[in-house]
Amino acid sequence: LMVKYIDKKGFINFVKFGGWFDQTLLNNRVVLHTERGDIYGVMGSKPPHLMDSEERKKTVDAKDMFIDIGASNRDEVEKLGIRPGTPITLDREFRELQGNRVTGKAMDNRAGVAMMIEALKMTKTDVTVYAVGTVQEEVGLKGAKTSAFGLDPDVAVVSETAIPGDYPGMKEKDSSIKLGEGPVITVTDASGRGLITPPSVMKWLEETAEKKSIPYQLDVSSGGTTDATAIHLTRAGIPCGVISVPARYMHSGVEVIDLNDLKKGAELMAYSLESSGKYFNV
Repeated sequence: LMVKYIDKKGFINFVKFGGWFDQTLLNNRVVLHTERGDIYGVMGSKPPHLMDSEERKKTVDAKDMFIDIGASNRDEVEKLGIRPGTPITLDREFRELQGNRVTGKAMDNRAGVAMMIEALKMTKTDVTVYAVGTVQEEVGLKGAKTSAFGLDPDVAVVSETAIPGDYPGMKEKDSSIKLGEGPVITVTDASGRGLITPPSVMKWLEETAEKKSIPYQLDVSSGGTTDATAIHLTRAGIPCGVISVPARYMHSGVEVIDLNDLKKGAELMAYSLESSGKYFNV
């Protein structure tokens, strides 16, 4: 989110970046990140008491929401260092749930970054490995494009999150992925408009998982994509795969993952890096 406009009464309008579902924004606490420090606020909208019957039937659009930091006018807001372009995030804490489950904001893709870091700790190989934390995936795969072009790797593995179908409102035919049943290997996403994983990469990842007795799941997705879409089309083409952690309630402030999936995903990534020389000219 980003500040777009501050009105005379001190209320702040904003724009969305990425794939926010408007309902997940309503009535949240937020943080505005200024050069002088963080400023806290709340997401507001017209109260239901004053809505007519038709308004109550509709979801509230983000364009009808605003941020209230407690200021009385525009001048007070600007004196705090808030201006158009100030970045905004949700004020959500990381929490442990039951079993091995945890919840928090941006598990997509903090879980992917954590899995990559854990994999690097375990990897023992003479192969040169570049670990990249890309930026702006949600708004055009931008960091993936520039980093893949600059590094020009022989093969790439994206560390991501995947949508499970193991909770109310979901159908197994739409997603058979489940929390707690291991990392996910992408076969294809966005109905083929994104990544279609090369057979050589599928063989590499699946054989590694099976040799190391790592449980895994396969994903054939009709919607959504990852940095792999940009990477595999870079230069003359880069063989690319995706290993993901299943994450419930994607693109909200309360995404849920199972830490065992992350652990097993890190193991799969580490062992795959170690065996890459058997499958590719690296």
